[in-house]
Amino acid sequence: MTAKIKPAQGSPYARILGVGGYRPTRVVPNEEILKHIDSSDEWIRSRSGIATRHWAGPEETVAEMTLEAAGKAVANAGIAASQVDAVIISTVSHFKQTPAIATEIADRMGAGKAAAFDINAGCAGFGYGLTLAKGLIVEGSARYVLVVGAERLSDLTDLTDRSTAFLFGDGAGAVIVGPSDEPGIGPSVWGSEGDKRDVITQTVPWSGYRVGDVSQLPLGEDGSLKFPALRQEGQTVFRWAVFEMAKVAQQALDAAGVAAEDLDVFIPHQANMRIIDSMVKTLKLPEHVTVARDVETTGNTSAASIPLAMERLLATGKAKSGDTALVIGFGAGLVYAATVVTLP
Repeated sequence: MTAKIKPAQGSPYARILGVGGYRPTRVVPNEEILKHIDSSDEWIRSRSGIATRHWAGPEETVAEMTLEAAGKAVANAGIAASQVDAVIISTVSHFKQTPAIATEIADRMGAGKAAAFDINAGCAGFGYGLTLAKGLIVEGSARYVLVVGAERLSDLTDLTDRSTAFLFGDGAGAVIVGPSDEPGIGPSVWGSEGDKRDVITQTVPWSGYRVGDVSQLPLGEDGSLKFPALRQEGQTVFRWAVFEMAKVAQQALDAAGVAAEDLDVFIPHQANMRIIDSMVKTLKLPEHVTVARDVETTGNTSAASIPLAMERLLATGKAKSGDTALVIGFGAGLVYAATVVTLP
């Protein structure tokens, strides 16, 4: 006789209940970047919209930044850390392959035996984590899920690379996702274009640093080995983001049954101000829609950029609880994820 499996007993819907962020104390202006590359403040601003970024100090590790952001998100959601059933952390800059940093965070924050795992989806990582959290809650495997994007991209920045030295910042953004009686997170439009995986990549794989032939490894002026860095084909990424990601964003609006004029807020991945402006134009967003432009003072923080921008909009009153927001992340892989959410 075949046993019958009991159906899942989850919440009918899920929504973001709280948000928190952490930005390192050190603020790095473009003038400091210009000590290493032949460029200008005007060029950097015109190409990226970035004026400053935050870089982490020795004590501001991925784990410590994550704990700060997570604590704020838990408090903002009005729950106890012990109520968190799952911890999902998106990062490309936690350099211990195993165990997952999420297990450390779950323990240190007081989440007990919560399920805990890391994901690597680059700048789309927050959207991927949000999609997974929603599924866990609706399926019934969790009631409250912590989703974090946390990066120390300054560790992966080549200060001598004129095309990327000014782009990246550090920080952590977190949300608590929980049950809802009404839809608070729309259908996700996500995917990848793996044929473009070499457009954004790490300069040298970690396996290249094994003892042996170092002739192919990057060397500093003093002959010492250089740490791997992020590299990208800027124009290719720009064209892809501008033309393809606007289509994905529109698909997310359509999937949620929300028109552009019904939006209150647009929170794209904070990669480049020109990309953001182009997407706003292509989507024909009305003037009343608040657009996140956190990139100007925070730089590109990869998976952390959307929750950090969300937190700042809410903290400054530019967005409010209950607003309808379109979020979209896109980056290395090339991967992407977009959805419509109700702000906490």
